[in-house]
Amino acid sequence: MRKLYSFIVDNRIAVTILFAIIFTVCLFLRGYVSVNYDINDYLPPDAHSTVSLDVMTSEFTGGIPNARVMVENVTIPEALSYKARFEKVEGVLSVTWLDDAADIRLPLSAIDESVLETYYKDGAALFSMSIDEEYYIPATEEIRSIIGDDNAMSGSATSIAITMSNTVSEIAKIAAVAVLFVLIVLILTTDSWLEPLLVLGGLGVAIVINGGTNLIFGEISFVTNAAGSILQLGVSLDYSVFLIHRFEECRSRGLAPREAMIDALCLSTSSILSSGLTTVIGFLALVFMRFGIGPDLGLALAKGVAISLITVFFFMPALLLLTEKLSDKLRHRHILPNLGAFGKIVRRAAIPMVCVFAVVIIPAYLASNSNSYYYGSLHIFGDDTQFGRDSAAIDDRFGKSDTFVLLVPGSDTAKEAALSRDLHKLPNIKSMISYVDTVGAEIPPEYLDPETLAALRSENYSRMVITAAVPVESEETFELVQRVRDTAEKYYPGEYCLAGQAVSTYDMMDTVTSDMIKVNTVAIAAVFIVLILTLRSVVLPVILVLSIEAAIWINLAVPYFAGDSIFYIAYLIISSIQLGSTVDYAILMTDRYRENRASLPKKEAVVKTVSDVTVSIITSGSVLTVVGLLLGFISSNQLLAQLGIFIGRGAVLSLVIVLFVLPGLLYLFDSLTVKRKKNARENIVS
Repeated sequence: MRKLYSFIVDNRIAVTILFAIIFTVCLFLRGYVSVNYDINDYLPPDAHSTVSLDVMTSEFTGGIPNARVMVENVTIPEALSYKARFEKVEGVLSVTWLDDAADIRLPLSAIDESVLETYYKDGAALFSMSIDEEYYIPATEEIRSIIGDDNAMSGSATSIAITMSNTVSEIAKIAAVAVLFVLIVLILTTDSWLEPLLVLGGLGVAIVINGGTNLIFGEISFVTNAAGSILQLGVSLDYSVFLIHRFEECRSRGLAPREAMIDALCLSTSSILSSGLTTVIGFLALVFMRFGIGPDLGLALAKGVAISLITVFFFMPALLLLTEKLSDKLRHRHILPNLGAFGKIVRRAAIPMVCVFAVVIIPAYLASNSNSYYYGSLHIFGDDTQFGRDSAAIDDRFGKSDTFVLLVPGSDTAKEAALSRDLHKLPNIKSMISYVDTVGAEIPPEYLDPETLAALRSENYSRMVITAAVPVESEETFELVQRVRDTAEKYYPGEYCLAGQAVSTYDMMDTVTSDMIKVNTVAIAAVFIVLILTLRSVVLPVILVLSIEAAIWINLAVPYFAGDSIFYIAYLIISSIQLGSTVDYAILMTDRYRENRASLPKKEAVVKTVSDVTVSIITSGSVLTVVGLLLGFISSNQLLAQLGIFIGRGAVLSLVIVLFVLPGLLYLFDSLTVKRKKNARENIVS
């Protein structure tokens, strides 16, 4: 390694130019990385709802309804006029209203009440629309301009459009505040006014390179787009900080800058690589999720950390040496006080904290696995947003509602009519639009106009649009989805297709819950193996992984005791993110303890270790905490906000356990974890 580091140091100008070129190219490429905001697109390709949607798209022109629009104080003719205007909006594939489900030439009293009140009630008209995903923003904006702010819009197309509009500006705010906070933290923890700018510069290069190379994925999810860069900032900061602190230590021994940097790289390689590898592996565990957001986020984050490691080992040494003289001129007095006293406090509190840890860990584990969950995107926007208020207004007037689309082979009208009768018997089915319901089984297809026929039948399938009085996500909804599937299976075994927002959410629940054990097992096992190889101990990996897992369990137990429901996707992702992000702190603490233990007795080794690493750990941990909480409090998307809260709170909990509990565990298990040669002094003081 020394030869490689000598080569990097001796060719620092060439290395800097190379990274400048790569940075410029990737900065340009970032603009070509597309972002997917539809969470349902990440269902496995073999999921029933995904296959059904593909079939429906190929067979029919109108998509699945993904927007509900309510216009108040309108007559039937006025509602028809609104419908005509909606149909002319670019990107609107279809608009369904009362005239599609009943003969509006009849008196309203002659129309079935359940059908009538699905679309028209108390002078308000409720339209069900399908909007092309390419036009979510312009279409919803035009529809809003037609209906005005006094009327209401809801549905997945609307929520996705809002997410697309808000995310970019919100992430820009988060990034600006995060960079300012990082700058302040680095000023407090470094000895030169220039070093914080150098660290931010190195991180910025790594983040831009990662963003540009995301082009290899074609597109990334909105979760990755929103959280990827700020997570890379929070996770990778400590690598540069570790290197700078080692560099300063080596220079304080009287070494010239070149030799000091080479020694610093050699001394910090083990800690930085161990930290980086465990972080990369923790993120890569998400690749084993069948739900596509996991692999999407995991690959992007793992690649980002790998790029950060390359930047720290290649670019940062060159940058630090090129600016070394200027950095020396801009040196200032060390701002933070000596932490020897803090080390003594930790030493005294270590054993009591281990006792508290032992008491808390089992209830935390049980509570973390007993939460209530949201699986889909229904609750992504809170009740205090316009989307939340609009959704509540529609639900108050027309009740909670969702639309399923059932496709069955269209060759047997009698069987289709029998299926329709059985479906109507199911609870919460409000209305159906199909060939046999709307036209009648006795009417031959050739008697219909082509437009009406195309909406109900294709060459291979007959389409049944089912409106159900259930929310998009609930136990009642999932039960209804299964009963519709069972009913269709009875008549068309293996031949039917069922799609819709609730159907996708039902499949999402099945997919993500089956991912949980697999992802956690892979993450823990992989990190454990890496720690065994790098620490060359079996006991230490158990202590380190258990410490961080306990922080994860406590983090996930908080919503249970608070009585809050959480997004299962955030619950699933945070386990790998917190393990990968914060196990670094435990590795640094352990490495320094073993290093100090070579020359000091146990108690003094604990004090010195805590004094040595607290600044580095708090620097990284506080940044991860702040970027997480910024995401939590600024993002209007509740899934992203909840993920941010988990990240921020998880970083604090990991910090507390690493700084107060881990030293006690290392002290208690010292004889099993520290290999040393006995000498007279050791025999006396140990």
